[in-house]
Amino acid sequence: MLRSIKQLYGDKLGALDGEIGDVKDFYFDDQNWAVRYVVADTGSWLTGRLVLISPRSVGQLDHTGNVLRVGLTRKQIEDSPSIDSHKPVSRQFEEEYHRYYGWPYYWQGDALWGMNGSPVMALPPMPSTPSNGSGAQPKGPDASLRSAQAVNGYHLRATDEVLGHVCDFLFDDQNWKIDHLVIKIGHRFSGKEVLVHVSQVTEIKFEDSTVSVNLTREVVENSPACEEVGK
Repeated sequence: MLRSIKQLYGDKLGALDGEIGDVKDFYFDDQNWAVRYVVADTGSWLTGRLVLISPRSVGQLDHTGNVLRVGLTRKQIEDSPSIDSHKPVSRQFEEEYHRYYGWPYYWQGDALWGMNGSPVMALPPMPSTPSNGSGAQPKGPDASLRSAQAVNGYHLRATDEVLGHVCDFLFDDQNWKIDHLVIKIGHRFSGKEVLVHVSQVTEIKFEDSTVSVNLTREVVENSPACEEVGK
């Protein structure tokens, strides 16, 4: 089922032994459009710290309530590798993060999630002892993670004109892959929302806040309208 990312903002995140915060953002891989992490706002629990939750630990998305259940304890999350909220997510951090939870690297393998087409929806093993940096390190391409909140609002650059802006993303709640961008065209308040498949995206540029597609203005304007999703 396709779900709206925008509709999940503010939903509660529930660990095995209590709440851990609210959904603040999502980081997606702009190479294959998989949502790699949920960003949690932990409020006063872990003040000033950005917490990433992998879809590997998220169970079936609740279609009726406003809670995402996470198969981790608060202690596991509290002791997980800390990330600097002012810097991009590095591959070095991701390696440390996956080693801590004992999860396979999603960038090693031919499938969307490494060796699988979807994240493993199961409780991971107990966190391992942090690596001392010795031994061979896994190799993989540099991370290319984007903030969904940051890309929201980017202008859409068609082949012949700039029109509209990104206002949402629709993702598959089984494999966590973004399938469509929701583009608001026309007036910001009274315009319509249309769907553009991610296969049409050619470039995302943060320098000028644009998403380029290999479609003309006419094709974009006549794209399927976005129907209400997830309600």
